[in-house]
Amino acid sequence: MKFITQPLLKAKIWMESFADKPSAMYALFWLSFAESSFFLIPPDVLLIAIAVSNPKKALKAAWWCTLGSVLGAIAGYYIGYAFMDTVGQGIIEFYGAEDKMADFEAIFAQWGYWFLAIAAFTPIPFKVATIASGMMEMNLLAFTLISSLGRAGRFFLVASLLYFKGPSIKIFIEKYFDKLSLLFVALLILGFVLIRFVF
Repeated sequence: MKFITQPLLKAKIWMESFADKPSAMYALFWLSFAESSFFLIPPDVLLIAIAVSNPKKALKAAWWCTLGSVLGAIAGYYIGYAFMDTVGQGIIEFYGAEDKMADFEAIFAQWGYWFLAIAAFTPIPFKVATIASGMMEMNLLAFTLISSLGRAGRFFLVASLLYFKGPSIKIFIEKYFDKLSLLFVALLILGFVLIRFVF
């Protein structure tokens, strides 16, 4: 499994060296923004790197992460609302969810806003949910509120653990990095599987 863990280890080392730079929070903001609307890599990677490197910055990093993610979610919403036939369709096809978009309307009818909340907090690719929400013209105020609560809950949970248990968690991550890397990849894959075969 070194072909998986080695690149992630290199990315971890690079991010930890980058985490102390003045531009780290801005990078976290833009990564969070992009991930909510079109990008693949979740911002948790850089959030954890910053928080592990300097636990005192963990909650500040969670704030930047949440702000970028919510604004990115609104951008994703407008992609679905106004540009579904062009930009939105391309993103959905990239994630293999094109044959599932017709099912999202039924999911929203059955689950209401719960689907968006689940996507905001779990490994389900959030950008698919934000684009689908715009396509289906979900109430924008409700969309923003649910996205804010879901993303803040996710990022502040991670940041709080690292803030209060920083040194011990850093030791744990370094000791079990290979296993945690595989778990991270498995969660990413699970998110795409849920989108493609469950919803």
